[in-house]
Amino acid sequence: MHIPRILGRFAVAVTASVLAAVGLAAPAGAAVQTPGIDVSHYQGTINWTSVRNAGIQFAYIKATEGIGYKDTKFNTYYPAAYHAGVIRGAYHFALPDRSTGAAQADFLVDNGGAWSRDNLTLPAALDIEYNPYGATCYGKSASAMVAWINDFLARYQARTGRWAVLYSTTNWWQTCTGNYSGFANRSPLWLARYASAPGTLPAGWPVYTIWQYSSTGSVAGIAGNVDRNNFNGDRGRLLALANNT
Repeated sequence: MHIPRILGRFAVAVTASVLAAVGLAAPAGAAVQTPGIDVSHYQGTINWTSVRNAGIQFAYIKATEGIGYKDTKFNTYYPAAYHAGVIRGAYHFALPDRSTGAAQADFLVDNGGAWSRDNLTLPAALDIEYNPYGATCYGKSASAMVAWINDFLARYQARTGRWAVLYSTTNWWQTCTGNYSGFANRSPLWLARYASAPGTLPAGWPVYTIWQYSSTGSVAGIAGNVDRNNFNGDRGRLLALANNT
């Protein structure tokens, strides 16, 4: 049974050119933030035109979990967001104790989480965080967790040509990966921290690409609370991440 995501969510030097190529670098000045949301079936009926008219420019939409669950609203939300002009991406809730990372990446891609250069599709995100069903680190050592994440990322990249975005919290990342820094030169960071500032980032990432700063936001077109996010840059940078340019 699926339950809501729980609270929480990422330095080795990396060259600016590599960071820009994978959408990690903030633009000069780094002051512009582009508003977005992330949703699952818990949001119920969504009027995506109202969402876009309210200024929301991107949305991550839950697609899959483990290798056996597809969100019941994904097939409704994903095309509706696109047609409303919201830049959208799919996300996968990781269950590393259930199967290999590669198997879960395949399940995501096979159930709508692939990528295309259509000006409105972001690379999918791997949501890896506190285990809502058991042990915080899913019974894995830090090295085993790093290997699992690498397995997922490598398969997603082989299937789509893109590196998935990584969603986590600094605390979980430190606890369950040993604060591993080796993914920062390829996967953009989507940091979850419900506070007035992003705080310390996981090792390796000099900046966040997306910051989920609230789980109790409100947006026209959605009844009830919704997760609010900021993209670290303007719409042009967001489109560069979407189109891999």
